[in-house]
Order: sequence, then structure tokens, then C-alpha cells
Amino acid sequence: MSTVTAAYAILFYAATLILVVGLFVKIKQYATTPAPLKIPTTPAPTTKQGVVLRMFREVVFFQSLFRSNKWIWWFGWMFHVALLLIVARHLRYFTEPVWSWVALIQPFGIYAAFAFVFGLAALWVRRIVVERVRYITGPSDHLMIIMLLGIAGSGLGMKYGAHTDIVAVKAFMLGLMYFDWQPLPADPPVLIHLGLVALLMIVFPFSKLLHAPGVFFSPTRNQVDNPRESRYVSSASRSTEVGE
Repeated sequence: MSTVTAAYAILFYAATLILVVGLFVKIKQYATTPAPLKIPTTPAPTTKQGVVLRMFREVVFFQSLFRSNKWIWWFGWMFHVALLLIVARHLRYFTEPVWSWVALIQPFGIYAAFAFVFGLAALWVRRIVVERVRYITGPSDHLMIIMLLGIAGSGLGMKYGAHTDIVAVKAFMLGLMYFDWQPLPADPPVLIHLGLVALLMIVFPFSKLLHAPGVFFSPTRNQVDNPRESRYVSSASRSTEVGE
């Protein structure tokens, strides 16, 4: 077994552990942090079913962003849908035999990679060109975008430029899952690609990218607008009353 294979195997085990534990800790923090007030963004639904429907429209269609700015919505939605297709397409490296629906979306996943780069690049240009957005953009925001573009660019490079042995790459990933390590091709593009993916897994629980699960715990989105019908008491207040 080569040093590269061992190093990347250990790296991915560590990255997976950090990702899972980090997500668990942050989601637990979100779930246990009480909302002090009834603060749904109005107009808001007045029933729980309405909240579920609103959350669905927000997560799937970015409804509030669509109402706010159509151009940002278009590039943002393009980027996220492309990301979903790319992740789904890469499931072929973790399944044997490949699931039928994963095989079906393979051609769409190829086009999604270009949409991903285009949408993300457009959002990056906005952060640089628009003064008010540039003012609130920190170095970490630029580095996160560079990392995502690096993952996409190295992936496209392997597809259309410096080809690598994807059969061996799949064997390596399956070997990690079953604790039966297989040789990883030492081609620079695949090492860069996988290294950036592992880095993304490590920083994800501690970055702004955590808005993915965080949106489900936003009181402005998940609360029912019924302050007159039902008195709102936060979980912290209920705990205080019980203690007294």
C-alpha cells in the first residue's frame, strides 16, 4: 500500500468524523436554543401545515430570495440545483451495483458541473462588484468560494483534461466504506480534487455553509403566526417556571 493511499484514507476517515460530530453538535445547538419571541416573517402562515408548505417553498424554490432579487435568485438557485445533481451523480462511486436512478442522471450531472461553476462565479462577482455586498464580505467568504470552484475545476479537469482511472477511484472509495483499502491513483488532479473535498467536509460544520440545515431551525420561517390565538412561551421560560 502506498503512502498516498494511506494518507488519503486516514484523511477521509478524520474528515468524516469531524463532519458527523460537528453537524450533530451544531444541529443539537440549533434545536435546543429557545426563540425568545414569536417572530415569523410576515405575511406568515397561521397553521402548522402552512409552515410546512412555506418551508418547502423556501428550501426548494428560494421563495423569499425570488421575491427580493430575481437575478440573485437565478444564479443562487442554479448553483444549488447543480450542486444537488453533482452530489447525486457522485453516488456511483459509493454504490455497487450503481442504483438505476443514479445511472439515469449521469448525463445531467455533467452539464450541472458547468452550471455550478457559472452560478457560483456570478455570485462571486457580485460580492466583488456590488459595494454594499463587498463591505460585508470577509476573507473566509472568498476562500470558501475559491475552494468550491477548485473542487469543480479539478473535477472538470479530470473529465476533459488529465484523465484518471475512475475505476480505481471507485474501488478506493468503496474500500474506505468496507475498511478494505484499495490503491488510490496518484494523479495530481485526483489528489487535488479529493483533498479539497476532504477540506470542505472538515470546515463545513464551522462555516456559513451550515445554513443548509440551519434554515430548518430559523424562527422567522418555522413559527406559526398565531400570537393572538395562542400565548407563546419559550422553552427557556417554561424551564424557569418549572424550577420556581
